Amino acid sequence: MKDAFFTLQNKDPKSGARAGELTTDHGKIQTPVFMPVGTVASVKTVQQTDLKDDVKAQIILGNTYHLFLRPGLDILENAGGLHKFMNWNRPMLTDSGGYQVYSLGKNRKIDEEGVTFKSHIDGSKHRFTPESAMDVQRKIGADIVMAFDECTPYPCDYSYAKSSMDLTHRWVKRCIQRMDETQGIYGHEQTMFPIVQGSVYTDLRKESAETIARLDLKGNAIGGLSVGEPAEEMYAMSEVVCGILPEDKPRYLMGVGTPSNILENIALGIDMFDCVMPTRNARNGLLFTSEGTINIKNAKWAKDYSPLDENGSSFVDSLYSKAYVRHLFAASEYLGKQIATLHNLSFYRWLTETAREKIMDGSFAEWKNTMVKKLDIRL
Repeated sequence: MKDAFFTLQNKDPKSGARAGELTTDHGKIQTPVFMPVGTVASVKTVQQTDLKDDVKAQIILGNTYHLFLRPGLDILENAGGLHKFMNWNRPMLTDSGGYQVYSLGKNRKIDEEGVTFKSHIDGSKHRFTPESAMDVQRKIGADIVMAFDECTPYPCDYSYAKSSMDLTHRWVKRCIQRMDETQGIYGHEQTMFPIVQGSVYTDLRKESAETIARLDLKGNAIGGLSVGEPAEEMYAMSEVVCGILPEDKPRYLMGVGTPSNILENIALGIDMFDCVMPTRNARNGLLFTSEGTINIKNAKWAKDYSPLDENGSSFVDSLYSKAYVRHLFAASEYLGKQIATLHNLSFYRWLTETAREKIMDGSFAEWKNTMVKKLDIRL
């Protein structure tokens, strides 16, 4: 008998935090989980062996829009899908391309049937519809795929947020139909998550969450947050939506976020996260630690021979000192960016892994409140 897609294993008694397990054909995923972003079949500056053996990433994310443009679907399909193309044999998730299309601004046009857009690479014109977005993700071959949606900007007036949400709801039905009438190409199961929208309007988020919950799919996503709104509004919307989405299915908050954002949203009932923040910030010398953030480029670290995080949140903490990594950045050595990226990704894994341990033993709420006070401190 095949394991259930999601098993809820424990709940924290003093918050909405949950620990669970996802089962895919490429392996199991323990939640809460952070997914490193592999935009174009690469988590920037690190090899897949590093992600597996050192960072211990359970699942990574690929971007449908970017992979569609390059290397292109023919190359991916001929390779046997994205897993084989990039030599990643663990679970993978793809977004639908909706967020990237939204970010193109004037270079895209939305209508009832889909979106016409220009490539940011060469200006060539392309079109995504709910149906084609599913077909593209079939060819990419991720274990978890996203319904095609429209991501609204912040700020966004109420009337636009409502019409956009209604469009997303119409589109998701077409995505479901397309998934039902097509088969996976590479022999493993693909599971689609619908996406809750509604900007920062409570009534719209309630309506969208209720609509998405009624679809009764295996998992659900929350989009349209972390687009510039204050953190308090993000948390308010997450709380509303988590109060409606079913408990026995995973909840994925797309594009979030800082370490404190992640802990606060875990406390509200979110299970899955992704964000470019740990990798992008690492390349710019900003390191996350259990005691706060470090700008490793600052001269104050030039003679500091202590580990990057003295609490050992990252495997590289036992290998390299602040002084050494600061030297690498000062000398413009690529190794500095690589070590910083490995550190930040390991820290995010440590953060969600420790959160899970605290949920399992019932002490999450107290630990979270202590950690959040430290995480945004600039050291």
